[in-house]
Amino acid sequence: MADQRRKLRSSTVVLGGMGVLAAALTSCGSDPDRRCVDRDSYEYVNGYKIVADKNCKSGSTSSSSGKNRKSGGSRTDTVDAAWYYDSDVSAGHADYGTFSRSEAVDRDGFGCSGSGSGGG
Repeated sequence: MADQRRKLRSSTVVLGGMGVLAAALTSCGSDPDRRCVDRDSYEYVNGYKIVADKNCKSGSTSSSSGKNRKSGGSRTDTVDAAWYYDSDVSAGHADYGTFSRSEAVDRDGFGCSGSGSGGG
């Protein structure tokens, strides 16, 4: 009877340890929360203006063109877009985050930034 209890306890420890390991590995592989923002749009009260994700996927700087209503000509608006991680979001703006993906991963508690690939 004592052998049966000991076996049960050791399997409980093993299963518990595997759960902790699984949680650690899962957190290393997940991306931190991110928003695509215009770096040139920072306001002290609101933070950075959130722009469409497509602006960040094509590179660090992208442009969008449209018609200028007053002159009838075309205009180009340049957006200095970048991923902004772990920020507070309110009314289309993001603040109190970081542009560093590895720093955002480190904030999550496991410090897995050295083991993964670069941000993107």
